[in-house]
Amino acid sequence: MDIQWYPGHMTKTRRQIQADLKLVDLVVEVVDARIPRSSRNPDIDALVGEKPRIIMLNRADQADPQMNRAWVQHFNKSQGIPAAAVDARSGDGVGQMAALARNALKEQMAKWREKGQVGRPIRAMVVGVPNVGKSTFINKVAGRKSAKAGDRPGVTRGKQWVGAGSGLDLLDTPGILWPKFEDPKTGLHLAFTGAVKDEVMDAETLACGLAELLDRRYPQALVERYKVPPEAGEPGYVRLEQCARKRGFLISGGEVDTERMAKILLDEFRGGKLGRFTLESPGGEGEHGCE
Repeated sequence: MDIQWYPGHMTKTRRQIQADLKLVDLVVEVVDARIPRSSRNPDIDALVGEKPRIIMLNRADQADPQMNRAWVQHFNKSQGIPAAAVDARSGDGVGQMAALARNALKEQMAKWREKGQVGRPIRAMVVGVPNVGKSTFINKVAGRKSAKAGDRPGVTRGKQWVGAGSGLDLLDTPGILWPKFEDPKTGLHLAFTGAVKDEVMDAETLACGLAELLDRRYPQALVERYKVPPEAGEPGYVRLEQCARKRGFLISGGEVDTERMAKILLDEFRGGKLGRFTLESPGGEGEHGCE
């Protein structure tokens, strides 16, 4: 399943981000801690260039704690980009952003002081793929609901400046993908987490891919949540049927309602009800489900 989704407004968003970069001192890149590689837009590297940057791994509360530490270390050490794991909904770890920003800009801030620009706020642009939690993150940093937030991609439209206190002004931006996913795994991982709208794919095919991936990386996930037997290597559709039967999802003639089960599996994974999972490792290229 090769997923490609690039609505027309994202071209406009890319141009807007490029134009607004001259207004900011720092870029805050929000990624999904469950898929830290797939949720990083490669276009951001080209757009940002040499401008200082920090990475916030959001939804860390839904990701594997050990992998959160591994990814933070990977970005800090291997990529040379300051990073922190955060949960924007509860606010856990969000306070680290201001310290990371000041540290990343300490030389620039010293120059501001020399010029008498004492108290000048740090202007930071917040970027990321759709549905990664940028607006929720900004609202938590600001301590009030200023940026529009939602649980689906495409909620933020247009430019929004938010005064966040602590000497920070944040620029919220709409979520932006890139025109073509070179690796099909990237599209799958973004679809699993809801960064790609569900309308552009078949939910059952997607759910069977997720079932296979969970069976490989976290073999107990489906066993514990849906009380199905541990069966390594079973096709995702078989696992989907097993879960549906356990939930009693039957339609006329005793047929299993895999469509209903698919939606529930995706919803419960995205909502953290299955457990805490990270689908990619810093040292590898990640894994994927159904071909």
